[in-house]
Amino acid sequence: MNAPPTPGMLRALPAEHRQRLMRFAREVSFPQGARIFEEGGTADRFWIIRTGTVALDMRVPGRRPAVIETLGHHELIGWSWLFSPHVWHLGAEATSPVRAHEFDAGAIRLICQEDPALGFAVAQWVGGILAHRLHSARTRLLDLYAPYGSGSLL
Repeated sequence: MNAPPTPGMLRALPAEHRQRLMRFAREVSFPQGARIFEEGGTADRFWIIRTGTVALDMRVPGRRPAVIETLGHHELIGWSWLFSPHVWHLGAEATSPVRAHEFDAGAIRLICQEDPALGFAVAQWVGGILAHRLHSARTRLLDLYAPYGSGSLL
C-alpha cells in the first residue's frame, strides 16, 4: 500500500524515509472499546491514527488502569516495538472507532538496520514521542496519586 504520510512523520522524517516507511503501511480499523494491545504483551507492530481516538493506560495494582494520555489524528500508537525486549509498557484502547495505518515492527526494524540513515531518523522520531509520553505519564500519575503539593513538575 502506498498511503499518504502523516503530519507527525512530515515534521520528523525526510521525504524519502517517510515514503519508504509508508510502503509498509496497511489500513486497519478498531471498534470503540477494542483493546489494541496490553501492557506486557509482545510489541510486534505499531500504528498511526487516521481517525478516532485511543487511550493509553497503565495498570495500577488495586485500581482501574490509569489513562495516561489520549491520542488522536496522525499520532503514533506504540513505541515499544523499537526497543528490546519489544514488550508494551502501556496498554491501548480505542475510545471511539479508529482507522489507522498499521506497520509490522519486525519489517521496519529490518529496513532500519539495512539503512542507518533511515534507522537514525526513525529512532529520533520515536525517541521524541517517547520523551513526551514519559513526561505525560509522570504528570498524569502525579495528578492521580500524589498528595497535593508533594511534587513539582520539571
